Amino acid sequence: MGITVLFLDENVNSVIHGFIHARRANHYMPSLKAGSIVKVDRFEVARCSSMYKIIDHPFLIRFISPTIIDEVITGAPEINLQS
Repeated sequence: MGITVLFLDENVNSVIHGFIHARRANHYMPSLKAGSIVKVDRFEVARCSSMYKIIDHPFLIRFISPTIIDEVITGAPEINLQS
């Protein structure tokens, strides 16, 4: 159990599945706001299991204890909300 996050990459017009385990959810909840643009550092990349696959991308981003989320306030790219 945990939180599923979808990352939009405007440069290649793709979506990547992100996952925050329930044990870490309370730590990251204040940084997660609908529609916000964030920079994520220090995460783990893994192959996406077909059992939990929600998108076509073969990889997923896992939030681990050193993961840092910073909201991008200035210079943020525009994301096409239709994507």
